[in-house]
Amino acid sequence: MLTYVIRRLLLALPVLIGVSALSFSLLHFVPGDPVDIMLGDQATAADKDVLRRELGLDRPFREQITSYFKGLVQLDLGTSLHSRRPVWEEIAERVPATFELTAVAMLIALGIGIPLGVLASVYRHTLFEKLTLLYGLLGMSTPGFWLGPMLILLFAINLDWLPVSERGGFEHVVLPALTLALSLSAILTQVTRASMIEVVREDFVNVARAKGSGPLRLWFKHALANAMMPIITIIGLQFGALLTGTVIVETIFDWPGVGTLLFQSIQQRNYPLVQGCVLFIAFTYVAVNLITDLAYAAANPKVRLS
Repeated sequence: MLTYVIRRLLLALPVLIGVSALSFSLLHFVPGDPVDIMLGDQATAADKDVLRRELGLDRPFREQITSYFKGLVQLDLGTSLHSRRPVWEEIAERVPATFELTAVAMLIALGIGIPLGVLASVYRHTLFEKLTLLYGLLGMSTPGFWLGPMLILLFAINLDWLPVSERGGFEHVVLPALTLALSLSAILTQVTRASMIEVVREDFVNVARAKGSGPLRLWFKHALANAMMPIITIIGLQFGALLTGTVIVETIFDWPGVGTLLFQSIQQRNYPLVQGCVLFIAFTYVAVNLITDLAYAAANPKVRLS
């Protein structure tokens, strides 16, 4: 297991370095002079020179990227151009909101997806299974930028049951969490159903049935427990996708998370903050995938021995 962990960490390191380099290169990929884009045409030459020195753009590229990686080692992501605060402080303030939204969305998805998948495998070749497959198809193909406004129109405007925006009590997180959870619950439904269908063909299920195990015990204890490996993998990968893919949903619902911060910093041409947000999102996704791989290997010896 230790060898597997070391190997996975070594494989993740080049990805993190590459992501960091791409994040730094954002300024240099922008067409034209980044300083002109940030300050606009009305800025004086003196103001532009000050900002260029502040961003380090007056130095050679090799010195810039070397200084950038030295800052990363020291957890220094630079300074926001608007608030004049460290970038990591602004990101740290938004992380709890993003984690809250992601956690609630994941709980909703688990509460919908796994029971539906189990029941669809139990009632095979019935109308219920067909409806479940239809739900999975619709859930995976419905984009969040359409579903979010539809939920707002129904539950916030027409029915006036839930608030539209901002972070507050539990009622504020319901609509954005539902928007994120729909596609994930659809994926979990399909994966759970397929995994359960494979497991129920195994001999140990027939033995448990012959011993008189009731339906709930048979399907949820014996079958589902042994069908969890692919489900765990999907949960880990999709949790990373949820955590890093909330930009659109947070923007729609004005949720004060990292996604909204990234969108606002792009609008403000606050490139140090854009770099920091992109870097945080990429590192988070890589870290979640790494943790998922390690958890999967810990539960299944075949993975780490392969």
